[in-house]
Amino acid sequence: MHIHNETVGDILKNSLKEEVKVFDISPISGGCIHHAQKVRTDKGLYFIKINKSVDENMFKTEFSGLQLLEKANEIDVPTPIAFGTYHNQAYLILEFIESQYRKNDFWLDFGHSLANLHRNHHNDRYGLSYNNYIGRLDQINDFHEDWLTFFIERRLEVQLKLAYDNRYIDRSYLTRFKDFYKKLPDLLPVEPPSLLHGDLWSGNFMTGNEGQPVIIDPAVYYGNREIEISFTQMFGGFDKLFYDSYFEAYPLAPGFDNRVEIYNIYPHLVHVNMFGTSYLGGVTSVLRKYT
Repeated sequence: MHIHNETVGDILKNSLKEEVKVFDISPISGGCIHHAQKVRTDKGLYFIKINKSVDENMFKTEFSGLQLLEKANEIDVPTPIAFGTYHNQAYLILEFIESQYRKNDFWLDFGHSLANLHRNHHNDRYGLSYNNYIGRLDQINDFHEDWLTFFIERRLEVQLKLAYDNRYIDRSYLTRFKDFYKKLPDLLPVEPPSLLHGDLWSGNFMTGNEGQPVIIDPAVYYGNREIEISFTQMFGGFDKLFYDSYFEAYPLAPGFDNRVEIYNIYPHLVHVNMFGTSYLGGVTSVLRKYT
């Protein structure tokens, strides 16, 4: 997707309320949903996402999520600058982060900072005051007093219905999940509603301009922090020092390793709905174990 300097200049001018001279635009690879650009201007560097096929709300909720994490001030995020639409194209403007070599204590800092985010930023209920997105799929965040109810109704059931409607699963899965839900009260411990990044895998963190950890592309909500740590293990990419640092700063209840596969049913179902049935194995193996 080629974007003219004049278009980006107009977007920045409208957002920053001042004239901006665009020197050059460099496409950034890696995103599977949006077109991302590094934009060099006389006002500095910007990171701009543009997408013709999504509405402004996707970028609005990402903007709000970054604001929430930035306000928490526990772990760095790109500063959100503006979002909107221009000629039927949704856009999001962020601070551009020039990645440097990781500092020596990168993983220790990352684990400790995430533990501080989870420990120091709570809510009285699970969820969020607005819905957002997990990847390109809707993530429903209606508040619940009880984590199990939230996890079942706002995470698993939403994705399960979508998978059934898309014919990725048959009705037997729905029945097995009903049996699975009955086991959960004895399997999952109670944790307070912590502020979560919500989509923390190895593709959603980077190294900042001082070698520090920076988290990107959030799907924030207040939830049981065990689901966050579980998701970091789904695709790997997190050093052992990250976990050592996290668990030292904010230990989890005993037996966490046995619960990882339960929490990761959610991202597995998300991946089924985004990419197809090749991700069903992670769901089926857990159902086979508990039903």
